[in-house]
Amino acid sequence: MHSGEYLRYVALGDSQTEGLGDGDEITGLRGWADRLAEQLAASSPGLQYANLAVRGRLAAHVHAEQLGPALALRPDLATVVAGVNDLIRPRFDADEVAGHLEAMFAALTAQGARVATVTFPDVARITPLARPIGSRAAALNDRIRAAALRHGVIVAETAHHPVVTDPRLWSEDRLHASPLGHERIAAAVAHALRLPGSSDAWTHPLSSPAAVPYGWRAVAAELRWAAAFLGPWLGRRLRGRSSGDGRVAKRPHLLPVQALPVESEIN
Repeated sequence: MHSGEYLRYVALGDSQTEGLGDGDEITGLRGWADRLAEQLAASSPGLQYANLAVRGRLAAHVHAEQLGPALALRPDLATVVAGVNDLIRPRFDADEVAGHLEAMFAALTAQGARVATVTFPDVARITPLARPIGSRAAALNDRIRAAALRHGVIVAETAHHPVVTDPRLWSEDRLHASPLGHERIAAAVAHALRLPGSSDAWTHPLSSPAAVPYGWRAVAAELRWAAAFLGPWLGRRLRGRSSGDGRVAKRPHLLPVQALPVESEIN
């Protein structure tokens, strides 16, 4: 079993790992990987952390653009979380996406890194209009589990727990986690890694039920979401644009972790 002491943590991925939904472009993005790094630093004070994630990236982009730099940093811990952007594209191939993830698992573990990843929730339980994507997420999750098993990769099974589709864990665009959602993802990965102080508390439901609109209010909420978020996303796709165009990693080099004091909202 790993000693629990880490020196170099590198995060690979897309917007979720970059931290969209947790902070903003002015004050800076935090996100679950930053939160995990802070927890790691509590038991590994010498930890250095790099985050190579860039929004809008498909699994193939993460593989092509981030794996090489990640290997050059020689992490002893890496997280690889990608595939959500692939799920929502018209042409989705679960085997192709999983192949890119497995290639990253193989290269990082072959170099001696401990690697962790996550499974994805059924987005139809968050956004009813995304119901056709539910079977895609299930297919990708099955392949992630199989690839992880082949390479000794740790899997945080976020797909299995009802709380992950509580709307309060998601930002208004329903694609990115809210600050509370990012906290839960970080706690899930910490628990999967068996970090000191981690527990299964992240799986527990929130202390009060979520307010769920019904009838015409639900229809109105879906229409507002489609106008505010789905329409612009479709417009970018039609123009061949991505939210990540021109973007670079927010933390491309290994740097000491500067923990931000924050009170946990997990109850």
